[in-house]
Amino acid sequence: LQLCPEPAADKRHPLRRRHALRPERRQPISMKNPNHPKIPNFPKLPNSGSRPGYEYLTCYMLALVIQELTEEFCKKFLSPNTPNLPNIEFRQIQQMTQAARSTSQNTAEGYTQESLKGYIYLSGIAHGSNEELTKDFLHFLNKNNLAVWPKDDPKVRAFRGFRVRWVSPTSPNTPTLPNNSQEAGNMLLTFCQMEGYLLSKLVSSLKEKHKTEGGLTENLYRERKNFRGF
Repeated sequence: LQLCPEPAADKRHPLRRRHALRPERRQPISMKNPNHPKIPNFPKLPNSGSRPGYEYLTCYMLALVIQELTEEFCKKFLSPNTPNLPNIEFRQIQQMTQAARSTSQNTAEGYTQESLKGYIYLSGIAHGSNEELTKDFLHFLNKNNLAVWPKDDPKVRAFRGFRVRWVSPTSPNTPTLPNNSQEAGNMLLTFCQMEGYLLSKLVSSLKEKHKTEGGLTENLYRERKNFRGF
């Protein structure tokens, strides 16, 4: 029998050009939004991998803490006996949990907007949702004849000293909700006031960036003019 000769070492042979079939390595897509006024170089967190840029915003992380605590607060202090009926308490629970969710969700959505104007708009919605939640906790304390602690109260100072951070890839360092309704209400009221300040500063910095650098439409038009040369 005549054996078939081995194929010549030709680069065109499929066995000799396996390297040509390897997919090209793509550069990782950055999740940082250039619309954000200042994006510091954050250290990589252990076991977290890459995170979207908005997850490093203090206002976003604190909003997640407030959302989690608000849901727990409503279950502990506001849950009605008949949640399936349209009563005032059940409606209030819906409003408070939705306002808490809206704050974090609109911050994330705004950060990922292509348009700086859209980022400002959604950050403003987040600010408004947080203000609504702030008034709900204030109303809870007043309605139940519970004291609203002043900002120089030792416990309020302790609340204001809280610094949010990631402790796992999906969870921030959410503190334990107090069992006392007055303390729990004042803690969340303080956190909402802190969140309102952070969101106010964010909106102000975005407006300043829009004033000095322009928005998406202006930048696209400028690039188009540079491409055409006139």
